[in-house]
Amino acid sequence: MSQPILVTGAAGGAQGSTGRQITALLLGEGIPVRAFVHTLDARSYALRELGAEVVQGDLLDPDSVRAALKGIKRAYFTYSVADGLLEATTIFAMAAREVETELVVNNSQLQGARKAPSFRNMQHGLADRIFDWAEVGAVHLHAPPYYENVRALVRRSVADQSTVFLPWGDGSAIIPLVGAEDVSRVATTLLADSETPSESAYDLIAATPTVKEIVDTLSGVLQRAIRYVEITDEQWTEAMRDHINPHALDHLSHLWRYFRSTERRSEEARGVTDSIRTVTGSRAQTLEDFFRANAAEFGGAPAAT
Repeated sequence: MSQPILVTGAAGGAQGSTGRQITALLLGEGIPVRAFVHTLDARSYALRELGAEVVQGDLLDPDSVRAALKGIKRAYFTYSVADGLLEATTIFAMAAREVETELVVNNSQLQGARKAPSFRNMQHGLADRIFDWAEVGAVHLHAPPYYENVRALVRRSVADQSTVFLPWGDGSAIIPLVGAEDVSRVATTLLADSETPSESAYDLIAATPTVKEIVDTLSGVLQRAIRYVEITDEQWTEAMRDHINPHALDHLSHLWRYFRSTERRSEEARGVTDSIRTVTGSRAQTLEDFFRANAAEFGGAPAAT
């Protein structure tokens, strides 16, 4: 493939960093990448060292998006959990339509609930439709929270107190999960394949553990007892207020209520899907796999290499 693939979010963020992982995977296959980054810093310089063409821009700036998409036929779109998703999607879809892209892999969230669990989730549903209406060859990756989100939420309290403090109910709530590594592998496979994807959307659900099963799995990996302590929504919001932006705080607060609600449990169960194996040819990373690879962050022994 001689034309570069545009990857947004290529510098990576604090958690999933799918853009950065996709950039590295594509370059590893010898496929040229145009890495779209918001800031030129050590992360973007590292991308250049890997061989990426780095372009600085803002997904909320139409001119920089048009410049980044010039000569592009395939792209990966992702937007951080912050204000501006619908504006960024519209700008990107318009620019992609102008250059007549053949494929845009869109990092979205699970859809299908009778009522959107959060405002952010509703926005993702609308963003999917914007891409569809633009006729830019969009394929949507519908993913639940990442394993990395769980790590970010509990690593400090587990390392310091061997305790998980979250408003996840009595422990019976089911939390669908997937690894950012697998979302990245699926996106990379679709972008690298010369054929058109067979589906317009893929549900990427690698695990559906209960809260108790999440804690028990972590206990088993760390080989020490980990407690789960249910806290109130208000306690969690107060504790997180200075650590994440208001948009993300609102989204997660509503998501926790949804996961533990009796209404959700009465809906048709969302089970583990086989999309990751179908697309990539290999099994999905399990929650235990992830905890073992990240044991040191929870105060456990580093994973063997």
